Amino acid sequence: MRTAVKLTSGSPSRLIKALAAIGLLALVAPILGILTRVRWLDLWSQLADPAVRDALILSAWTSVATTIIAVVIGVPLALMLARSSGRTAGFARAFVVLPLVLPPVVSGVALLALLGRNGLIGSGIDTWFGLTIPFTQVAVVIAQLFVALPFLVITVEGALRTKGQHLEQAARTLGASESRIVWSVTIPAVRTAIIAGAALCWARALGEFGATVTFAGSFPGITQTLPIEVYYSLATNPDRAIAISVLMIAICVVVLVSLRRSWSGRLLHGD
Repeated sequence: MRTAVKLTSGSPSRLIKALAAIGLLALVAPILGILTRVRWLDLWSQLADPAVRDALILSAWTSVATTIIAVVIGVPLALMLARSSGRTAGFARAFVVLPLVLPPVVSGVALLALLGRNGLIGSGIDTWFGLTIPFTQVAVVIAQLFVALPFLVITVEGALRTKGQHLEQAARTLGASESRIVWSVTIPAVRTAIIAGAALCWARALGEFGATVTFAGSFPGITQTLPIEVYYSLATNPDRAIAISVLMIAICVVVLVSLRRSWSGRLLHGD
């Protein structure tokens, strides 16, 4: 005679709850600190400054461009990593993760060493085509892509390792080509992860500072993004720095919460 065993999820101990509360507080408290310093009556006038407007426009289009490029090259990279094994795949995965742990300034220096006028590739581009990449808006996108791409790749790779493989095998059995399998089976199976990874990539690109200021500089109206504007405003106009910070927090929260609702809806429908 078999005895049915009912598994229940126990309530966390008081110690776990206390530590969790401290962890949450460590994340929430700085945001609350900013909100308590905002001069709400002057918020619009601070944000209406032409320098802020230019930085906002630059950050908006560069972060979107970065995200589009990241999706185009990041999804295939995630697919290759998820479907590969061995030492080569391990090294490739390590290099994908590397920008997550590198100091942002080091990332900027690395980009200069590669694409600067005396860099490994940049010297040839300057000599043959007369083009200089550093300290341009193209450099802003490249810097953002370098630090933000791993967020998309890791998110999508994780989903690819747990979803879609049995469907791909079934499609191969039915004679579907590899390209058709990718577009008709693989991508739809992980579309939620692609959206999530793109959102994280976009948010990281929007907030990128160190690599951008090192590789692209901080020229107002040209390469001075919102995070760079915040940094310089702290010394000259702290109220404006706080106002821009609140704007960036609001943008990120609205977008991520909206996408979170979309993800939840898809999960409820079995995606």
